[in-house]
Amino acid sequence: QKELAESGGGLVQPGESLRLSCAASGFALNTYAVGWFRQAPGKEREGVSCIRNDGTITFYADSVKGRFTISRDYNTVYLQMNSLKPEDTAVYICAADVLCSTVSERRAIWGRGTQVTVSS
Repeated sequence: QKELAESGGGLVQPGESLRLSCAASGFALNTYAVGWFRQAPGKEREGVSCIRNDGTITFYADSVKGRFTISRDYNTVYLQMNSLKPEDTAVYICAADVLCSTVSERRAIWGRGTQVTVSS
């Protein structure tokens, strides 16, 4: 069974950092594109970033450019989040599919998410 599991979320103060991980089981994540999404209470899901299977980064949301960095190794994709702001508070979810252009679709492999809370 193909599964993704996010980890690394938590409660931090504004300006601090977190590193999220998205780990795969049951399949080789290195052959997939992986996207990070986030959903805050009462808001629609937002695409944060995506990385192709070859390591090419296709985009960052404007709201995170210069602060977040996506990277990957063989079976894990990371999201390094620096200079966190209260508006970054959300559940962060990763998804995997063949292409970054399709990673947001329902047929993609989705994790369950990890909570990130930025508050003083």
